[in-house]
Amino acid sequence: MSDLPGGAAARSDEELMAAYADGDQAAFRELFERNAPLLTRVVHAQIRSDEETRDLVQQVFLQLHRARRDYRKGDPLRPWLFTIAYNLCRDRWRTAGRRRELPIEQAPPAAHSSSAVDLLQERQRADRLRAALVVLPDEQRRVIEMHWFAELPLPDVAAALGVSLSAVKVRAHRAYERLRKNLALRDEV
Repeated sequence: MSDLPGGAAARSDEELMAAYADGDQAAFRELFERNAPLLTRVVHAQIRSDEETRDLVQQVFLQLHRARRDYRKGDPLRPWLFTIAYNLCRDRWRTAGRRRELPIEQAPPAAHSSSAVDLLQERQRADRLRAALVVLPDEQRRVIEMHWFAELPLPDVAAALGVSLSAVKVRAHRAYERLRKNLALRDEV
């Protein structure tokens, strides 16, 4: 715990959540300011739309607000937040009835591509990667999405998922190995 000016110690997410459940509105604002940037990166890695990402992050905190009285004091908060976020992302894709893709007009151009053939090849690689990710078990895919796409360090991934660093390292290793195999199989086809 770090010290704040004036000698006050920073409260943990769990202490803030307990305070919020007891009616401390400032604790909710601090939880939002502390966790929204991380959730935004993770949700954006899945959704790819700035507007939808903002909406989903707000929904995460709305659900947190609605369930504040269900919070068991001392339970890790970040895994709960990430579970809400992942469920909202999954629901968004399920109700949209579409795959996780950007519309072609929103797809960022490849930095090195200058021709239609290069753009097509880049798009095919992205499609192969998406297809290889989809078949990973959820716990492995989440680690990849958070570590690779959201660029979180593994200790932050562990804290967010509520598991040990060694468990995240094992999941990451297995996920990257499986991803390599899945991509190699797709290249053979």
